[in-house]
Amino acid sequence: MRSAHTEHRLPNGLTIIAEIDPGAHTMAAGYFIRTGGRDEPTHLMGVSHFLEHMMFKGSASIGSQEVNRRFDAIGAEHNAFTTIDMTAYHAHTLPDHQARAISLLSDLLRPALRSEDFAEERKVILEEIAMYDDNPFWPLFERASEAFHAGNPLGHRVLGTPESIQAMEVGSMREYFKARYSPDNTVLALAGKVDFDAAIRTAEAELGAIQPQSPHNKRATPVHGRQEFTINSTKATRHYMLGLAPGPSVHDMDRYAYMVLCQILSDSDSGRLHWALVEPGLADNADVSFDMHDDCGVVLISATCDPGASAKVESILLHELDRVVDGVSDDELSSVRAKVTTMVTLAGERPSGRMRRLGGNWARGVPYQSLTEELQHIESVTPADVRRVAQRFPLAPWVTGRTRPLPA
Repeated sequence: MRSAHTEHRLPNGLTIIAEIDPGAHTMAAGYFIRTGGRDEPTHLMGVSHFLEHMMFKGSASIGSQEVNRRFDAIGAEHNAFTTIDMTAYHAHTLPDHQARAISLLSDLLRPALRSEDFAEERKVILEEIAMYDDNPFWPLFERASEAFHAGNPLGHRVLGTPESIQAMEVGSMREYFKARYSPDNTVLALAGKVDFDAAIRTAEAELGAIQPQSPHNKRATPVHGRQEFTINSTKATRHYMLGLAPGPSVHDMDRYAYMVLCQILSDSDSGRLHWALVEPGLADNADVSFDMHDDCGVVLISATCDPGASAKVESILLHELDRVVDGVSDDELSSVRAKVTTMVTLAGERPSGRMRRLGGNWARGVPYQSLTEELQHIESVTPADVRRVAQRFPLAPWVTGRTRPLPA
């Protein structure tokens, strides 16, 4: 899995980075823009995700059906995603189609943003929000996130709200696009069997003439609130519990020990929560994970169970979270560390996985680190490290939300 890392910066600020593997049979390319839900004014909440949809409506020269047809013509797997931190457009194809794939992705970054497409796609976004609202977990997560981030834009809803989407105007979207989708706020990430010099030429021909906008990337300092709440839902048939607590950021070297800690608790086959709650049939699932941003981390503690068992499940869950501070054995750590190493390796085995890792790290300002170096950090985690991070970031929720069913 050896690969060569290289990067180049165009005069207008567009960065091009790659992990080149001459032995690969495919290549992947993706544009990552350092903008997401946390960069939106509250009245434009959801505009980054809305824009993601609009990009596939075509440029001034082609329509939406032609966009997908051209990707299909080169056999490319292509998609996009929006998070609270970034937006990305990517494709995975054969090396012979490298230039075409980069050109097609570049065309997405020159959207027409037509008024008629905007009006039509607004309906799609509202339907998507309604679909997520039908899942009892998502309203719980959104409310808990808003409470935990205490007014910071990190608590914004990536999809937006029905109110923000209904009120949004295409002119405001165009202004947001011009300010945020700037070449000096964008990276082209490449992985696999890549002709890097050719990729630079293609990117420069496609986007080199776009002027930089020097976007304002100063993000509000994270703050955390404390709250406990319950949602009574006619859509729920199970009891949902979600807790949020501070965790390590993507720049914190303790993130590796915390990855191992979460796996010790949540491994689907042998994690402590599996044996304490899922295997006995007390809970449908129980999980501890964490989401990393460039300036903070968020730990998510969750469980779903029969409403009649909710008090017992939460009691056992909190007991297991407290108990991990007492430490882990060498055997338990060795087994879990091996699983984390395997998961990270599998995620980076395909060029598409490496491309997403490269682009995602760049968008969050993480210096380049090879997959081998990352694995070494995981393999060096000790029982003392796990105990230390459990003490540094206690698994005690600052915000606890519950959704319980009510008769329809």
